[in-house]
Amino acid sequence: MTRKIKRCGWAESASLDYIQYHDTEWGVPVNNDRTQFEFLILEGAQAGLSWSTILNKRAGYRKCFAEFDPEKVARFTQKRIDKILLDSGIVRNKLKVHSAVSNAKLFLKVQEEFDGFSNYIWGFVDHKPKQNRFRSGADVPATSAESDAMSKDMKKRGFKFVGSTILYAHMQATGMVNDHVTDCFRHRPCKSLAKNLRWK
Repeated sequence: MTRKIKRCGWAESASLDYIQYHDTEWGVPVNNDRTQFEFLILEGAQAGLSWSTILNKRAGYRKCFAEFDPEKVARFTQKRIDKILLDSGIVRNKLKVHSAVSNAKLFLKVQEEFDGFSNYIWGFVDHKPKQNRFRSGADVPATSAESDAMSKDMKKRGFKFVGSTILYAHMQATGMVNDHVTDCFRHRPCKSLAKNLRWK
């Protein structure tokens, strides 16, 4: 008899795309600026919507936002933005699309100031993934002291759609925090990845 793989509750009865995301990306530490920018756009787009909606449109975002190249997105003209807003492959919300472009410009400033956006954002957890040991998804918080501090600083820099809840989800997605429940088969591998990291 094949033993059933145990996953976090939110991925147990999800679509295959959702399960693959849980199994291969969620909680894996990301020290790549383009991937950080990708999740910054996607998490901002997700505000008020389900994450499954955004995952289903991920390819659309990749096409519309220049493969998540912040330098290219920062140069988007109003004409380009208007064209994007006609594309059903993304969430056609004017504020969210405009914020993605303005955030790209700020992203580049942070990159220059901190020698990489990853250096900046990982500083909020002292360049070390936080290892939680939650037994149930109900125990996982929506925010943390770190996401609060990150939100405050990014808002001060002018970023949009960077509330603490959005940024905590960003932390989970990029492995800054390991929120896989303890009996999930991904908890231990993500913990091991964190042990082997060398950020500085």
